[in-house]
Amino acid sequence: MSTLDRTTKYVTAVRDHMRVVGHATNTDLLEALRDEFPDVSATTVHRITSRLLERRELQLAPPSSENAMQFDVNLAPHDHFMCTHCGLLRDATLSEKLRPLVEQSIGDGCTISGSLTISGICKSCHKE
Repeated sequence: MSTLDRTTKYVTAVRDHMRVVGHATNTDLLEALRDEFPDVSATTVHRITSRLLERRELQLAPPSSENAMQFDVNLAPHDHFMCTHCGLLRDATLSEKLRPLVEQSIGDGCTISGSLTISGICKSCHKE
């Protein structure tokens, strides 16, 4: 068994946490894992997320509001909404009608080839 195939209690904990939260940075994961595993290191978390990316169990999400690498458990093609106030990242499926409008707005025959991230203010931040 190669190191890539190894599943440790930390790998299992990262998988479980990602299934619950959907999106997280290595720092988010480290803080969450330290509740159960106080001695887990930042290096361990980084190695796990790198391994899960390589295995295609996670994919990259738009960077956090602090510009940190962020991971996404949803592997299907999708877009995102990001709150500019609190950093909330939520999956979104933007209508196929929206993409042609954006492409038309960009002009010059440009086409969108990846996911879109729409920023704004979430419901919780609007209440504040």
